[in-house]
Amino acid sequence: MKGFLPVTRSGQLRLLALIFVFALLGYFNRAQCSFLISRAPALVYYFRYSPQEGDVVFQSLPHGDLVDAIEGITHSPYSHCGVVLRNDKNQWVVIESIFSVHETPLLLWEFRGRGADFTAYRLDPKYSPLIPDFKKQLLSYLGRPYDFDYDMTNDQAVYCSDLVYLTFDKTSGEKMGKLEKLGDLDWKPFEPFIKSEQQGALPLNRIMITPASLARAPQLHEVYRTGFY
Repeated sequence: MKGFLPVTRSGQLRLLALIFVFALLGYFNRAQCSFLISRAPALVYYFRYSPQEGDVVFQSLPHGDLVDAIEGITHSPYSHCGVVLRNDKNQWVVIESIFSVHETPLLLWEFRGRGADFTAYRLDPKYSPLIPDFKKQLLSYLGRPYDFDYDMTNDQAVYCSDLVYLTFDKTSGEKMGKLEKLGDLDWKPFEPFIKSEQQGALPLNRIMITPASLARAPQLHEVYRTGFY
């Protein structure tokens, strides 16, 4: 899709304006107009963000017990993350673990987040030579299931930030972000939910890597942020 879109900011804004003109002139029906209007922020964000392979992107997923627990326990708006790559069709996608490890077109990934908001972080330039191997390591996890036990000792199943952490460690030998025990985070307001997910257990000694911790990693620097964050 992106190969057919304007590359300059002015051109992108003209395209958005044209969409709305077409809508006003009756080229789209009411349902199509409503869809386009609701997705307009995502389109603007998509056009303004200039991705590079290896960018780590963070978003807030739609509210739910698990999402609210992740964001509340870490005091962060980030409940999900993934890595931007070009696939074999030369399309921008996000490699992510959500139900399983798979690739999602970047624009659709934005659509899924609350308000289409996201933040993009880029590896420092000294890591540029490692990007091909980082990509290879990420792709080797495709198809593996999501780890609902959040057990970092078992990489046959991985959660979102776990995927980024493990593959960067294998690529560079460096730890991205700070590992934390669940018991050191703000878990108490979410104790009933945690126990319901862990068959009544409260694994306070479990070591985790959270999206919030990844976003603070010294190997990364922010390159794009939407207005919500």
